[in-house]
Formats: sequence, structure tokens, C-alpha cells
Amino acid sequence: MLEFAVLGLLAESPLHGYELRKRLNSMLGTLRAFSYGSLYPTLRRMQARGWVTADNDSGRTSGRSKVVYSLTAEGKERFAELLDEAGPSAWEDETFSVHFSFFAQTDPEARLRILEGRRTRLEEKRERFRGAATRTRQAVDRYTLELQRHGLESVDREVRWLTEMIETERAEKTPRTGAPAPRVAEDEQHSPP
Repeated sequence: MLEFAVLGLLAESPLHGYELRKRLNSMLGTLRAFSYGSLYPTLRRMQARGWVTADNDSGRTSGRSKVVYSLTAEGKERFAELLDEAGPSAWEDETFSVHFSFFAQTDPEARLRILEGRRTRLEEKRERFRGAATRTRQAVDRYTLELQRHGLESVDREVRWLTEMIETERAEKTPRTGAPAPRVAEDEQHSPP
């Protein structure tokens, strides 16, 4: 997941390690904050694989120079491969948000597979929550029941959101070709034929 996120951010522009870490933290949220201790070894592995280059920033006039990381052609190819992977790993809690962050660059069919897979995964989770709540209702205190209710409401909310996203994705495609539907200007929609 970290490699995918780094490749995606570097596909947008070259970045210093500090800026890269800042963007990773804002993209993935503070609950999944990354330390320099995990980022720099990942960058070194990616550099060894030929996906990333590291160059000293020559524009600095004082202080330590910063290393700027950039994608190579191989890194761009690897990122494109990862964008197209829409299997079960993309549906999980840990990786879905990273894939979603790069949906603008993802093939529409892959986006749909990821959204539908995520929704299926959450519907399964919802059924497990409901089953557990039914089995444990008499055996737990009211705070545990509230926590279960909160979890179920969160899953329901995400399932509704995913359903809306899927409907939007499908609506933006024409039925026969799968190409995006043409956009109609506002004044053309209301003018007589």
C-alpha cells in the first residue's frame, strides 16, 4: 500500500521526503500516519527496483540539501499496473482509500470493480455484525451494544455511499461502447429542438 501511494504521489510531481510524508499523512488520514522509519526504507527499495530516482536539490543556498524523489519510466509503468489491479486486495479497509485517492487516473472498469468489490465486502461485514449483535444482545452491557450499533450504522452509511458512487460511474458511460457519455452544455439542455 505504501509503495502504491508513493508511486501515485510521485506520478503527480517530484517531491522531497518531508513533503512526500506530509502528503501521505493528509491522503491517508492521521490514523495511518507514516514515520520516516517506514518511508525511507520503502523509497530505497523502490530506488533499487528502478522505480524512483533520488537527486539532491541544488536550488538550496544554505543548510542541508534535500533529496528530491522522482518516478522513472519503470515507476510510471508499475503505477499503471497497480492502478489496473482491481482484485480483492483493493477492497480491504487498509487499501481501499489509497486506491480511491487515485481514481481520477484509474480506468473506469477498474473503478467499478473496486467499488462493487468493496460494497460486497462491506455487505458481508454488515451481515456478520448483525449476526454477532443478535447472538450477544443479552450477554453484553449497553456500551458494547452501542458500539455494535455504531459499527453497523457506519457500515450501512458506507454501503449507501458506495451504491451512489457505482450508480454515478454507470450513468457516466453510454450503454453500448462503455465510453463516457458526452457532456451537454446547460443552455443546450433547455433550448427547443
